[in-house]
Amino acid sequence: MKMNRRQSREAAFCLLFEWAFHAEPFEALVENAKAARELEADDFALALTQKTIEQVEPLDALIEKYSEGWKVSRLSKATLSILRLAFCEITVLEDIPIGATINEAVELCKKYASEDEAAFVNGILGKHGRSGGSTTDAPEKETEDTVDDGQ
Repeated sequence: MKMNRRQSREAAFCLLFEWAFHAEPFEALVENAKAARELEADDFALALTQKTIEQVEPLDALIEKYSEGWKVSRLSKATLSILRLAFCEITVLEDIPIGATINEAVELCKKYASEDEAAFVNGILGKHGRSGGSTTDAPEKETEDTVDDGQ
């Protein structure tokens, strides 16, 4: 299936949002989404979702580090899913400009959360970027060969 990156990120967000309510194994998540709503997701969306789920603990640690006093349990599931997705893209995947990731995360927030949450997400991701994008607590990066976006 041919999807652009925005569509792929949105598909990944939807899967992560579902996972936030039912922390089931990745394979079951995808199968249930296909059965319930005829999930359409390309290789990039599936790989991004899987990596985010696999790395959720270090990603949540980064979210808490840059959100200054906000525990992940206090964030809406939509905002948390978007932040997890964005931090995974920034810290795990290579060759994706941080500005593009931040912009896409903000747009997802505007669509699925609120303007205030979009500003919050922009601030957290921007703070991470201004800090030099430190990946001290982040998982190892993937190479483009490992994650095929189908493009």
